[in-house]
Amino acid sequence: MKKIPASAFRPEHFKFEVDGKVATITLNRPERKNPLTLDSYGELRDLFRDLVYCPDIKSVVLTGAGGNFCSGGDVHEIIGPLTKMDMTGLLEFTRMTGDVVKAMRNCPQPIVAAIDGICAGAGTMLACGSDIRYGTAKSKVAFLFVKVGLAGADMGACTLLSNIVGHGRASELLFTGRAMPGTQAEAWGFYNELVEPEALQQKAKDMAQSLADGPTFAHAMTKKMLLQEWNMGLEEAIEAEAQAQAICMQTQDFHRAYHAFVAKQTPKFEGN
Repeated sequence: MKKIPASAFRPEHFKFEVDGKVATITLNRPERKNPLTLDSYGELRDLFRDLVYCPDIKSVVLTGAGGNFCSGGDVHEIIGPLTKMDMTGLLEFTRMTGDVVKAMRNCPQPIVAAIDGICAGAGTMLACGSDIRYGTAKSKVAFLFVKVGLAGADMGACTLLSNIVGHGRASELLFTGRAMPGTQAEAWGFYNELVEPEALQQKAKDMAQSLADGPTFAHAMTKKMLLQEWNMGLEEAIEAEAQAQAICMQTQDFHRAYHAFVAKQTPKFEGN
């Protein structure tokens, strides 16, 4: 299988930094509250796809610059051109944006989102595509699709958001497009935890580092099963987890944990 070193990732449309085993992706158009463009969509999709082949990186932090996460698709660079496309072009675009979320869910590295300020439109779906979300009380989360005359069914929102906050709450957010304040986002389970703005980035990096220092083969298996089991019945899920766990029991990390326990030591995982 091909391998891509962490140093090979050099995106043009957002910041990408690597500290040890943790990569940080920063949406970096703070003057516009970090909107996405056609190019940044494509680069995000390709980067998350390529992370499958990057053993150097064990976890990812996803955030935005300048006190905001992401304001969604750029009105001038995306929404305007969409009004002039035919059906073939429109479907190509919507499939491409959905492919970003698919790539996020299919890459083995856990993704920790650090969300401050505005998290709107497509930005909400980057948040939903992440595995863990930390937010601030002053953040605002808005699934704005209905505000521009579109369905809330965008980039997997109807499935992902329903799984995160429940069907009724997801329905209200998607039908109304209203902004959900940070305190409510935590109460509804959208955020794992509220953090003070000045501590947000460090909180996300600490969690990503903790995950990167853990049994990363097993973490990747957990992420894979969380995705696959959405479409399984209970008996299928139990059997799938039996197989997944048997595979993990063959790893060196499993043996390291046992020997460390016997020696009354803390295990040092290496991801194999």
